[in-house]
This record gives sequence, structure tokens and C-alpha cells, in this order.
Amino acid sequence: MKQTSSSGTPDTSEDDAPTLSQTDFDRARMRVAGKAVSRAEWQAAVRARVTKQRINIMIDTPIVEHFKSLAGERGYQTLINDTLRRVIESEHLEADLRRIIREELRSADPIS
Repeated sequence: MKQTSSSGTPDTSEDDAPTLSQTDFDRARMRVAGKAVSRAEWQAAVRARVTKQRINIMIDTPIVEHFKSLAGERGYQTLINDTLRRVIESEHLEADLRRIIREELRSADPIS
């Protein structure tokens, strides 16, 4: 993507991509796992991949302000979700590494 202008919109003055029309989108072939499917089946598959649950949660104001300042156009809730997901993944990684190290230490021959 090109550099953004001061207004925050992408600079498309030198964009090589062709302009797409509604006709182009209407002719598109929908595929799920490489198999041709109807538009309704494709939409159902997309919805199934993005499962979200609406909840109400109290978050400290400085935390919300921090994520809003980082978010820009992306959306601060998306950043919070991504951050929480990374924390969960890193905890799993840390737990796995600790387990592997313990197993290796137990199976290692004692040094005489």
C-alpha cells in the first residue's frame, strides 16, 4: 500500500491495481477450501470463522485511552482483542517450554 497522505487516506495516484466495478464482484467465484460454493455458503463459512461474543466489561479509562491512541482507523477494540490473544498464546508457549525443560532435566543423566 502506498504512503498515506496527511489526511490519513491512502495515496492512490500511482496505483497499478485496476478499478473494480460491481459487475466484477457479481462475476466473482466463491470458494471454500478450494471448492466452488454458492454466495450463501461462502457467507456462512465466513461467519463461522469469525465467532465473537458481545459482553459488557469494565476497563480502566487509561487503558481504553491508550488503545484508542494506538488504534487510529483500525479500532481500539480490535487492538485489545489482538493483545489479549497474544498474551494467551505466549502463556501457552511459556507453559510448554517449562514442561519440556522439566522433562529434559528429568531424563538427563546426572553429571558425575
